[in-house]
Amino acid sequence: MDAIKSGWFSEVSEMWPGQCMSLEVEEVLHKEKSKYQDILVFKSKTYGNVLVLDGVIQCTERDEFSYQEMLAHLPLCSHKNPRKVLIIGGGDGGVAREVLKHPTVEEVHMCEIDETVIEVSKKYLPKMACSFSDSKLKLHIMDGFEFMGLHKGEFDVIITDSSDPIGPASSLFEKKYYELMKSALKPGGIVCSQGECMWVHLDLIKSMLEFCKSIYSTVSYAYTTIPTYPCGQIGFLICSLDAGLDFENPPRPLHEEDVERLNLKYYNNDMHKSSFKLPEFARKALHKSCVSNGL
Repeated sequence: MDAIKSGWFSEVSEMWPGQCMSLEVEEVLHKEKSKYQDILVFKSKTYGNVLVLDGVIQCTERDEFSYQEMLAHLPLCSHKNPRKVLIIGGGDGGVAREVLKHPTVEEVHMCEIDETVIEVSKKYLPKMACSFSDSKLKLHIMDGFEFMGLHKGEFDVIITDSSDPIGPASSLFEKKYYELMKSALKPGGIVCSQGECMWVHLDLIKSMLEFCKSIYSTVSYAYTTIPTYPCGQIGFLICSLDAGLDFENPPRPLHEEDVERLNLKYYNNDMHKSSFKLPEFARKALHKSCVSNGL
């Protein structure tokens, strides 16, 4: 956890060799080792409070909304009537906050293995963790694999808010995990997962798209911009059991008044559509993996 030197936090990882993101630190607010990972929270000079797990930035108060909103609203607006939602991970509460903004949603289950992340987020990231007091949210402190194995065919939408594919989280990027999510979906259900960065993980994204095509009827890759994630970009792997679904034209688009009512800062209908339009190098690399989905 010795990532702070001379007043700066630097995010050095084998996942993005030869580069790192650095933030100037005003104050270390929390530092501990939970049962599962190293947890660090610090107040930065320009990005507010920052949550770091195992040396990797998970969220900052300044830019978290671009990731949380896209991960939640891409699948929810693509589903005709999302009523029951499962979130795997997401212990900071940000994704749940966004999911619960949808009036059609009646029940949200969150499966987070590390309770310490939740408690730390409640204290230091209250605007994200506000969702934990909502009566629609059912919190399960347990392994997501085990939970989905016990709940077959129950969910309209499953969202995976995971860390990067290194260590225990690597299993969330494998074919068997996507098969398990499929088994927990209702007919026509949608899954949406953190899908890594096209600038440094293009081969991984391609392999995931390829195996997802053998599991789901419709598969695509979208992305958002976020300054404090590697290369300023993070993607989403989104899949549906509905063969007729066009992700770029969601059945429940948000209109301008909806965006205002839901207090959205990044997501809107134009951002939804444009998030599937990839730069040419990525489009070419992923085209064969998603040729049936218009990439």
